[in-house]
Amino acid sequence: MITGLLLAAGTLCAQQRDTLAVRDTVAVTTMSKADSLIAYAKTFMGKPYKLGAEGPYYYDCSSFVRAAFRGIGIELPRNTIRQIREGEGVCEGVANVDQQEIRRGDIVLFGKRVGGIKEVGHVGIVVDVDLEHSDFTFIHCGVTGGVEIQKFSNPYYLMRYITCRRIIP
Repeated sequence: MITGLLLAAGTLCAQQRDTLAVRDTVAVTTMSKADSLIAYAKTFMGKPYKLGAEGPYYYDCSSFVRAAFRGIGIELPRNTIRQIREGEGVCEGVANVDQQEIRRGDIVLFGKRVGGIKEVGHVGIVVDVDLEHSDFTFIHCGVTGGVEIQKFSNPYYLMRYITCRRIIP
């Protein structure tokens, strides 16, 4: 079971219990669980979207998030309707978005449509928080771009925001 990831001179290495397989041991730094999650999630960049797909060649938004968390040893449910119930709620609703509360590695969930009752339909993982500009970036698997990084301030996502959930304590 993988308990953490290390970055060694640009090479991801798996740490398994007390043994460590490291290639290129120059400048090895221990990464936090959130850093490990984001580094692993970025290895999926460019993978195409396909509704209902579970990898490894195609993903949809929830299967991508599930695969990324699974890569650091955290099991999540398969779909957004169940993922929205995981972890601890942070910044529920657009009026309550406070970038000082959101952290790298949180999952961010969006509605299917703007206005009215929002049914969850999309999920991503917070990559970076920009307090200076009251914004954050997230990695997700979208219909048009596959696995990519977007800004929360993009009106498409801003208007559909539902909640942020903290999976990594």
